[in-house]
Amino acid sequence: MKAFSDLLDRLVLTPSRNGKLTLLVDYFRATPDPDRGYALAALAGTLDIGAVKPAVLRELVLERMDEVLFRYSYDYVGDLAETIALVWDGEKDKPESGAEEPRLSDVVEKIRSLGRTEIRNAVRDLLDRLDSSGRFAFLKLVTGGLRIGVSARLAKQALAMFGNKDITEIETLWHGLSPPYGTLFAWLEGGADKPALASPAIFHSVMLSTPVGEGDLENLDPASFAAEWKWDGIRVQLSRSGSRTRLYSRSGDDISHSFPDIVEAADFEGVIDGELLVGGTLRSNEPTRTFSDLQQRLNRKTVSAKMLGEYPAFLRAYDILFQGEDDVRSETFVQRRERLAELIDASQPTRFDLSPLVPFSSWDELERLRIDPPDPVIEGVMIKRLDSVYQAGRAKGPWFKWKREPFNADAVLIYAQRGHGKRSSYYSDFTFGVWTKGESGDVLVPVGKAYFGFTDAELEILDRYVRNNTVDRFGPVRALRAEPDHGFVVEVAFEGIARSPRHKSGVAMRFPRIARLRQDKLPRDADRLDTLLAMID
Repeated sequence: MKAFSDLLDRLVLTPSRNGKLTLLVDYFRATPDPDRGYALAALAGTLDIGAVKPAVLRELVLERMDEVLFRYSYDYVGDLAETIALVWDGEKDKPESGAEEPRLSDVVEKIRSLGRTEIRNAVRDLLDRLDSSGRFAFLKLVTGGLRIGVSARLAKQALAMFGNKDITEIETLWHGLSPPYGTLFAWLEGGADKPALASPAIFHSVMLSTPVGEGDLENLDPASFAAEWKWDGIRVQLSRSGSRTRLYSRSGDDISHSFPDIVEAADFEGVIDGELLVGGTLRSNEPTRTFSDLQQRLNRKTVSAKMLGEYPAFLRAYDILFQGEDDVRSETFVQRRERLAELIDASQPTRFDLSPLVPFSSWDELERLRIDPPDPVIEGVMIKRLDSVYQAGRAKGPWFKWKREPFNADAVLIYAQRGHGKRSSYYSDFTFGVWTKGESGDVLVPVGKAYFGFTDAELEILDRYVRNNTVDRFGPVRALRAEPDHGFVVEVAFEGIARSPRHKSGVAMRFPRIARLRQDKLPRDADRLDTLLAMID
């Protein structure tokens, strides 16, 4: 655990991407199997260790510490794992000086082997045997809360640097391998052949677009490009080989279990790229529904028959990577689209359709279409070179995305909560609301949450306001003073808005973020719910 806990400590304190990559590469180089494989899985979110419930951890720490003192400590630190790691008193139970800490692999395999009734004693024993940094690493591991600024993509990039490979090779292999990745590390070190994948329906790195910036289109010939609508769903990849079908998110997460209706409807072999949506396909002449409806289906382990009926999912196809076993990524966009059209035409019409092209003759004409699209579920246009091949990553030139301008509204901060990782000591997660007519006058109703968009300096201002204007507490959440003449107004930018019966206000924002702090405004001057409803209508 010592090497792993040291790695986490350094990653938390290293803000730069290149610095984190160097730390990861050095760790992979110096750490033996299977420890480095389990560490990689923990960082990439693929480690299945069996979570220890926070309630159990609280009970254990309260065996050795006054409850009021623990609550004060937790409130100050803001992170359960870090608080317990710091306050845990295990001196009387520590082994004799010189005893070695357990290895990461020993900890993982021990926790995996225990039954539910054995967990409590095992956790207590491990907390006694580890130092403060080791306890922090262990608790983050078993609670699944490893938020240290390292994404799965960054971990894969570190692997590519470690083995001097292309990251697309790593990503192509990734979903066919499992922790502790012994065969992967053996190949990266040159001691074995490239791993053979047992799973044929694998994920392939997606091609990404670059946002249109000022002047990007001026010197480009519109006749060399095609345009498609950019639909407000989530980017997915459907991979089918033999009897095995898998649906992946753009980051490579397997989401097949949440969308069995699409997986079961796939009757073609190959790999297609598209947008996951809810509602009716263009071929069924039924309307496409909003992202809020799609959210009803996302991140569900099981989907009921009622849910399948109320929120039918389908895939709007953009591109094709493989047709059967043939890799067609080196063909031009025009050639691939001809293949894709033929494949979709033969597929189930209620589950698959083809993203339509948008006719245009000039960039000015396309801009007018972008600003006023024919469907509220469209959030802009995609622009693709007719001769572009399908290449992994974000190369500037072949594909562009030109999104609609974001919506904006002035809202009042209502609630705040501590952040995670390096923000765990700041109040950085905010719920905001707008005014509407209540029984006894105007009241604020929550319309969204945001935890980014502001600078570090602005975070200091927001955090200070929360600490000086908290009027009530609900567990980790702070209720803020928010009155017509006293409160904090923020300008919120968001990509879209839809009706939502799940929210008290009746609306849900798409990708809200805090665009500006409006300290020049009183809360009474913030927007009203009617304004947001008008945006929908």
